[in-house]
Amino acid sequence: MKTKFAKSAVVTCLLLAAAIAHGHESHTSSVAAPRSEFGASAAFAADGSLWAVAKAGGHVVLRRSSDRGGSWSDPIRVNAATEAIAADGDARPKIALGAQNEIYVSWTQPLSRPYSGHIRFARSVDAGASFSAPLTVNRDRAEITHRFDALAVNAEGKVFVAWIDKRDQELAKKAQRNYRGAAIYVAVSGDRGESFGSEQRVADHSCECCRIALAANPDGSVWALWRHVFSPNVRDHAVARIAADGTPGPIKRATADDWRIDACPHQGPGLAVDAEAGVHAVWYTGGPRGGVFYGRIGTDASIGTDASGAAASVSNRRRLGGDGAAHADIVAAGRRILVVWKEFDGRETQLKASVSDDLGATWRDRLLAATNGASDQPRALAHGNRFLVFWHSAERPFATFEAP
Repeated sequence: MKTKFAKSAVVTCLLLAAAIAHGHESHTSSVAAPRSEFGASAAFAADGSLWAVAKAGGHVVLRRSSDRGGSWSDPIRVNAATEAIAADGDARPKIALGAQNEIYVSWTQPLSRPYSGHIRFARSVDAGASFSAPLTVNRDRAEITHRFDALAVNAEGKVFVAWIDKRDQELAKKAQRNYRGAAIYVAVSGDRGESFGSEQRVADHSCECCRIALAANPDGSVWALWRHVFSPNVRDHAVARIAADGTPGPIKRATADDWRIDACPHQGPGLAVDAEAGVHAVWYTGGPRGGVFYGRIGTDASIGTDASGAAASVSNRRRLGGDGAAHADIVAAGRRILVVWKEFDGRETQLKASVSDDLGATWRDRLLAATNGASDQPRALAHGNRFLVFWHSAERPFATFEAP
């Protein structure tokens, strides 16, 4: 049953979002509580070891587990010198693993100007024994938005970093032209993270503060999914395929919920590619059919529609949880799919999961955990054909839960 409290909580969140002026990302205000910095990420290495990164003071720290999160090593500092690090909501340190024991870490470095930042990156080529000095990926060094980084490694070992960027919005302002939202940029490294090529613009008119989802294809390309601002103010989702050399393909519309709002909800999508090249997504919308949803948004050949606003074709669409559901993530392993999200029921925040063994045709739901304290967004992970959920919280830091 949907509680009045849960409905009220969702309405309150939407009212807060609606109060944000277009182009201003932060929820911080005189009435908003400070955001907790529990943003963390985790990934499996080929040998089954689990690695996780989080913020500790002015450092990104790395931990390793050899027992699927049952115990963790002492923290290893990724950046030797302290610096500002974003670690809340859709902004958090990211981690990806290479096939030759490489560990890649990215994060956003906030700058002094509000909503500004640089995309930072460091690598280890010796399984975490040492890290390179961090580099700034974005070559545009204006003190503007380069934030909400996303990180992926393709089948060839190339490293992809994407982010939200406002350089084009700044140019439009100077020319006194209207410009919806921000933009998506990407840069690719072909030398195991030692350097990055010039960034390329994937799309104009992205939402300003919802995370980008990246998922690698077997052929070396990478799918990118993000919340897009379709004309005039519809905040649905768009998808594009980025070639192995970083060249973006055409933008396609992925969802068509018709959510019309001049604000950013701070809830980005999740993306996964199955064994048959099917592309699966989870996303949040506050539109006429509001909530958190799962859907299969196409295949390598048929995904999406053009970006003109035509209705997208989403199969197996399924609502996740109730009115208090938020911040879903997804991963695929062969024909199996895991979706996770957290949900406030009026008393506590619950961690929930749903597993499909048949490419999203049927599902079984699980309640995995609950907390009364602050918590991060959950992360869906897979190693082989087994699933794991990583959930960093005040009560249980670096906690993991099996999702059979």
